[in-house]
Amino acid sequence: MLIIQSCKNDYKSILEINKYSKIPSSVTENFKLVYTDSSVIKAILNSPLNVDYTNQAFPYAEFPQGLNIMFYEKNNNTTNVSANYGIVYYKTKIVSLKGDVLIQSADGSKIKSSQIYWDPEQEWLFTEKDINFSSDEYEISANKLDADRSFKLLKTGQLNGNFLFDDN
Repeated sequence: MLIIQSCKNDYKSILEINKYSKIPSSVTENFKLVYTDSSVIKAILNSPLNVDYTNQAFPYAEFPQGLNIMFYEKNNNTTNVSANYGIVYYKTKIVSLKGDVLIQSADGSKIKSSQIYWDPEQEWLFTEKDINFSSDEYEISANKLDADRSFKLLKTGQLNGNFLFDDN
């Protein structure tokens, strides 16, 4: 009986094995990403650790030690977003932020929650977790959020809080 066996270097097979073994394609410490459009800085993302799983069938990237994103807007205004954990799902283009999520706009208004999802293409925020809106004029709690980035289109669950308004 004669057995013939050969070994060959098959890079595609190695990639297939890694897809199922959850080995990250890269791990980056002190991660900084600067997003620009026509040479204008639109956002800067900083994180102590980025773990990239773009080699998976459903590619994603994690920020297991938290993240901070500074969005630059017109008139040099900024919106700051921070969370204890973040994950970006590349196929659905959804970002999940968890743990002490804080969104603070240039006018000083804040949104706090334990989890917020963000769709960057639609510029849409949503969650089924409790949220807290606050500014100099109001402090509102609600049990869910569904809003565009400017909060002009806003849906919430049951509201509780204090409002200041003019009676015209």
